[in-house]
Amino acid sequence: MNLAMILDMVAEGMPERVLIGDKRDGLTAAAVRAKAIAGAERVQAAGADRLVHLGPNGPGFPLALFSAVFAGVPFLPVNYRLSEDQLGDILSRSDNPLVVTDTPERVAGGTVLGLDEFLALSPSDSESAAAHTVDPDSVAVLLMTSGTTAAPKSAVLRHRNLASYLFGSVEFASAEPDDATLVSVPPYHIAAVANILSNLYAGRRIVYLDRFTAPGWLDLVAGQGITHAMVVPTMLVRIVGELKSRGTRGPASLRSISYGGAKISAAIVEDALRLLPSAGFVNAYGLTETASSVAVLGPEDHREALAATDPAVRARLGSVGRALPSVEIEVHDEDGKPVEPGVVGEIVVRGPQVSGEYVEKGTQVRPDGWFPTRDQGYLDEEGYLFVRGRADDTIIRGGENIAPAEIEEVLAGHPAVLDCVVAGIPDIEWGHRIGAFIVLRQGETAEPDVLRTWVRERLRGSKTPEEIVFVDELPTSATGKVLRRELIAAHQAAHGQKSR
Repeated sequence: MNLAMILDMVAEGMPERVLIGDKRDGLTAAAVRAKAIAGAERVQAAGADRLVHLGPNGPGFPLALFSAVFAGVPFLPVNYRLSEDQLGDILSRSDNPLVVTDTPERVAGGTVLGLDEFLALSPSDSESAAAHTVDPDSVAVLLMTSGTTAAPKSAVLRHRNLASYLFGSVEFASAEPDDATLVSVPPYHIAAVANILSNLYAGRRIVYLDRFTAPGWLDLVAGQGITHAMVVPTMLVRIVGELKSRGTRGPASLRSISYGGAKISAAIVEDALRLLPSAGFVNAYGLTETASSVAVLGPEDHREALAATDPAVRARLGSVGRALPSVEIEVHDEDGKPVEPGVVGEIVVRGPQVSGEYVEKGTQVRPDGWFPTRDQGYLDEEGYLFVRGRADDTIIRGGENIAPAEIEEVLAGHPAVLDCVVAGIPDIEWGHRIGAFIVLRQGETAEPDVLRTWVRERLRGSKTPEEIVFVDELPTSATGKVLRRELIAAHQAAHGQKSR
């Protein structure tokens, strides 16, 4: 099965259903297929070896994806905030890319197609794009890794990986005719790719919000009758804050909210459950290399945890749920052996949707099929997965390995703390000092020593933050991940890069 066949199924099964854009004049399933074929013809005419999307959220993104699919070339969505040098480096990795963009002046090399011209394309009568000759083992999508610690790599997702994810998590044509999802995650992220595939396959209309603000998001939900939404945790924090400031609950049309991609405090989730009572919440965990989600904490899990008196069940609000039926998840020690429930180790995943492959490095999947995520975490007795953070984020203080997430969870429980992140600040004597960067709730105050005492009473003394820094907000990537290195660098610069 390839992705072109999936769009064929959608266009043949519900041709007149509006699937992209405004409910009054958006693109029907048949129109999406026709425009994808037109785009594919342009790719083939240019002799392009991949189709690059450089632009914001909008209809051009899914149309570009399926144009590449029908043309049988890889699709590469690129972060439109990249510098000219970064963009040039990525484009130089292709012999002849076709770049669809709203900023043609930024592109040097390859064939450039303006976004407006691309959206206006119509297919020829011959429909020359050879959709059904696409090999399921060929490359469907390339996604650039963040490159926070090294040069960005091109993660490879083949048609079979993405199709496996789709068949393992979505039922064909399962959406109601009036269902609509609001997407505000960036178009160069795996969540955006998976969102296109899963919603189109289900028959659910997709509405894009390019520039997120909490008021704008809430207004669009109400105006478009949005039933489903996908957000990153920082967006959910701001939506909760906006509803609190309005003194109201969220739109009644909203039946499902999925979130993930970064940590979020259980207190925010609890607030969201109360302020958006008509919505079922889904926390999803996955990676680019796993073709999206591999574990899900579903609506019933959220409700049970919120109502639970058992601390172990209540704690599941801080988990990412259990493995999807199509994948396996284990936690391994340094020797690659499974550990007991409750023991922290490296999260590994296995299954047909898992790629674990890069253009530059080849496959990173072990001979036994397990892909090491480099995320630290543990499974509880019932198989719920708790993610403790990246292995690279581990604080090594005086030879002791300390997981920031453990301290973050304790600090987030203080009534004055809205959000926080813990990171290792380089130190000549200890290797790392424990630094806590904290955003306080509006109108609240807290002395550093009070917060240190709060942690010390709940964890041992060696895990008490030595540095407490109050900030107005935490810097995040477009996908909601806190940029710890920016916080550390700013702190060091403010102190002359000297260890105290």
